[in-house]
Amino acid sequence: MDIIKRIAEHRAREEKLTWRGTFAEYLELVRKNPQIAQTAHSRVYSMIKSHGVEENEDGSRQYKFFGREIYGLDRSVERLVEEYFHSAARRLDVRKRILLLMGPVSGGKSTIVTMLKRGLEEYSRTDEGAVFALEGCPMQEEPLHLIPHELRADFEKEFGVRIEGELTPFNRMRLETEYAGRIEDFPVTRIFFSEAKRVGIGTFSPSDPKSQDIADLTGTIDFSTITKYGSESDPRAYRFDGELNKANRGVMEFQEMLKCDEKFLWHLLSLTQEGNFKAGRFALISADELIIAHTNETEYKTFIGNKKNEALQSRMIVMPVPYNLRVSDEEKIYGKLIKQSDLGHVHIAPHALYTSAIFSILTRLKESKKQGTDLLKKLRLYNGETVEGFKGADIEELRNEHVDEGMFGIDPRYVINRISSALIRRDTESINALDILRALKEGLDQHPSINKDQRERYLNFISIARKEYDEIAKKEVQKAFVYSYEESAKTMMDNYLDNVEAYCNSNRLRDPVTGEELEPDERLMRSIEEQIGISENAKRAFREEILIRISAYARKGKRFDYNTHDRLREAIEKKLFADLKDVVKITTSTKTPDEHQLKKINEVTRRLVEEHGYTPISANELLRYVGSLLNR
Repeated sequence: MDIIKRIAEHRAREEKLTWRGTFAEYLELVRKNPQIAQTAHSRVYSMIKSHGVEENEDGSRQYKFFGREIYGLDRSVERLVEEYFHSAARRLDVRKRILLLMGPVSGGKSTIVTMLKRGLEEYSRTDEGAVFALEGCPMQEEPLHLIPHELRADFEKEFGVRIEGELTPFNRMRLETEYAGRIEDFPVTRIFFSEAKRVGIGTFSPSDPKSQDIADLTGTIDFSTITKYGSESDPRAYRFDGELNKANRGVMEFQEMLKCDEKFLWHLLSLTQEGNFKAGRFALISADELIIAHTNETEYKTFIGNKKNEALQSRMIVMPVPYNLRVSDEEKIYGKLIKQSDLGHVHIAPHALYTSAIFSILTRLKESKKQGTDLLKKLRLYNGETVEGFKGADIEELRNEHVDEGMFGIDPRYVINRISSALIRRDTESINALDILRALKEGLDQHPSINKDQRERYLNFISIARKEYDEIAKKEVQKAFVYSYEESAKTMMDNYLDNVEAYCNSNRLRDPVTGEELEPDERLMRSIEEQIGISENAKRAFREEILIRISAYARKGKRFDYNTHDRLREAIEKKLFADLKDVVKITTSTKTPDEHQLKKINEVTRRLVEEHGYTPISANELLRYVGSLLNR
């Protein structure tokens, strides 16, 4: 009964949004809020902005609207919004172009289009995004088209709204026959975009050219009414139900556009450039809609290679949509796809998706000519990690080195398919990184588009991902073994900082127990610094840099703590882990643990479950695996 109540409440909300009035009343709405008469391109841009925009430190923008579904494509999305939607919203010539998203399979093209369609549906139900149309119009026409051309200049001066487009033949006849030319009496109603109801959102998908009719785009004659109205050119004898008709005021999606027969594409020439199209035996019909299509790189190259397509090509804005190149975002993509599937109940051990993401990203990267840069370093830099010897400018240089980077490689769906395969093979509700890597490896033989050389290259990437996981697994277990890990790390760091301060200031330390003055403990400092490769020659510079950082924090009233300096934290962790290695090795690898070891194993398992997201089964699998690694 609760759902019935919610349905009733939903219906009440929908009814509250409805509005019906005359054209004269609609003009008053426009006077108060000119935005309700905006163009389709402007409406899409306003919808995107309404979800918020964040300014990044590097000056780039992040549009929150796309952040709900799209991961790792911030640069592509920013370019899409700024270069196309923003410009088109300002009535620049870009709006007279077809937006063509071009990229590899499963790269996010369809998701972007779907988000725009769903976003418009939601936006049209808000006060800010309200849309009004001539009542009874099959093309949900803009009411301002009723205003004669002779009065439009005066209207623009008074209302600040520019009117574009002609009254459709259907509404022109209605105005004369039903309302005797009295524009002010023509009824206007609020509409709500809906792909399901074919209001403001159209979708065209190519099929067999021999059977597909152009009427799918532009509508068709209703022959059953010819005898009633006497002519095929009577607007009442025509069904304005093509996708171009129904998409008016909103978005028209062309799925796999370049697979369409030429006769369908030529109809877009007039629509994009002049804002109208030809249908039946009528004059050109005005339409205000954003045309968005998507295709892959191979089909696009074939398309532009055909000289006959030059006219249409010049009316396109091509936006590359490459694969994501950030490991952390790739992991989010897998998580999203898993939630959308029947695998949502399955426990995937921590770092399993991250490890498979490492493999996927490696397949998408191109080798750099920059000295000292291998693919793994590049992967880490793209993921926002600190790599010694590299700065922010180096990352931008790497990005610009290969403009087509991310347009090839393993797609996310392949990884999800292999996860499914691994689950079926294990017949369990838990899966770990090794299971996924094994499934990825076996799947390469079945992949139809991977040749022998690629297979060898991909096998090497799986090996690299496995080594990365080995390090992660060892750290995970070692962390769990440390009693009061944060406290132990903090104590070690404080001790290190005391010695560094005494060393840099040429002072001595006082023993807290005996009161004896001691020289800085060089052995301790070096044992920590060596964990992150600080050489003997570089130790002073590193220590002085630490002191400068502490002073800077003190001036700002901030406290320098364990998480403040990434490299120092890494060094402390590695030193702590190194001291515990033997304890971990003995405890995890013994087949017949004594009472003390068993107690320790149970404690570690508990921590892995409660603090690190494992199940008892996956925690025990991790412990056995790390034990085997440490015994090698």
